[in-house]
Amino acid sequence: MNKTLHGISLTACALALPFSPCALADLVGDSHASLNLRNFYFNNDFRDRPGSAGQSKTEEWAQGFMLNFTSGYTEGTVGVGLDAIGLLGLTLDSGAGRHRGSSMIPDDGNGAASEWSRLGLTPKLKFSKTEARYGTLLPKLPVLTYNDGRLLPQTFEGGQVTSGEIDGLTLTAGRLEHATGRGSSDRTGLAVSGGTRESNQFLFAGGDYKLGQDLLAQYYFANLEDYYDQHFLGLTHSLPIAEGQSFKTELRYFRTTSDGANGTATGRAAGFRVGGFTEDGTGEIDNHTWSAAFTYSIKGHALMAGYQVVSDGSNFVQPNQGSLPDKGAGGASIYLHTDRMLASFNRAGERTGFAQYSYDFAATGIPGLKASVMYLKGEDIESLSGADKSEWERDIGLDYVIQGGALKGLGVAWRNGLLHSDIDPNQAQNRLILSYSLPLF
Repeated sequence: MNKTLHGISLTACALALPFSPCALADLVGDSHASLNLRNFYFNNDFRDRPGSAGQSKTEEWAQGFMLNFTSGYTEGTVGVGLDAIGLLGLTLDSGAGRHRGSSMIPDDGNGAASEWSRLGLTPKLKFSKTEARYGTLLPKLPVLTYNDGRLLPQTFEGGQVTSGEIDGLTLTAGRLEHATGRGSSDRTGLAVSGGTRESNQFLFAGGDYKLGQDLLAQYYFANLEDYYDQHFLGLTHSLPIAEGQSFKTELRYFRTTSDGANGTATGRAAGFRVGGFTEDGTGEIDNHTWSAAFTYSIKGHALMAGYQVVSDGSNFVQPNQGSLPDKGAGGASIYLHTDRMLASFNRAGERTGFAQYSYDFAATGIPGLKASVMYLKGEDIESLSGADKSEWERDIGLDYVIQGGALKGLGVAWRNGLLHSDIDPNQAQNRLILSYSLPLF
């Protein structure tokens, strides 16, 4: 970690050389850094399907360190700055027979690696209300969302421009070339689940438009070269009912079609294909997915219910590098309400009903304590082994952040998930997470 801090300092100094002391005042004065600590125990019981080495479960414990540095901008019409992120993972326990793949801890060829790390630098420019960034990114968009479900987050490399020049409208566009998995130090190209060939271009553009205080409209387009084109339409409305009460509506629609090599038999045979069921068994991407979710909140209570439909041409896709051979890049998120602990309910033909109840105990005088339970049931799944398959998942979450004293800010989280599926292994998963953020300056 000291080497990481030293490297960031040297880069920041190099960036500052062309500017006068006055111009650097905001760059230095507005900078801040924090060290985020995450202690993660992970247990996944695969029940009836042991792994290639006979393991029936994954059970691992690790400590993560994430150093975040965010600079201000130099003075002037165009401001210049630099952000950086340093990541370090240390294995605390992962004995023989309990390490299965690289879901959280990288595989070193003989089992779990003892440690792994990476450093990401992101130079940035700002003009008026427009910001351009190039380097390591953590995108959180309808067409691409980084995964942070284990010890360290997944990261991407490329450029992104965000503009808020028009009141109420935020425009975003960019190009990404590489990704690094949450349990890896090695960057890869991009792909979809089932694809074994790398693409080095993911283009995206879109906008978020606020129509008054309560309504948000979204449109985004994305292209993963040689895999797919994707259009997204979203609408979110919050209706205040009375003090402490509201009703929220979320509507999402995706249209995804093949691009380049995925649209040809030759390209699909070369590895530019999607996994799972596809129409005529071709491996070509062709999908409509829509969902509606409704949340009623009153004081500390929130009840959410919804429904999602995936068309039967292919699975719903977004970037996922888990199928690239010998890369250890598994673990990806998709922008669906149904992307949960153990399953994503994004298979061809799948119809999913879901409901969640959550409670914030601050309403009863216990700030920092939250609990939730969610149930999902997917049916009518098209699979390689036949039609009309089904699956269900139940997730429980419990979170508490200490509010005062010497341990103020320490977070404790427990996650428990149970999956029964006609396609995937039946699984039971537990996660216990301790987290703390230490401001450095």
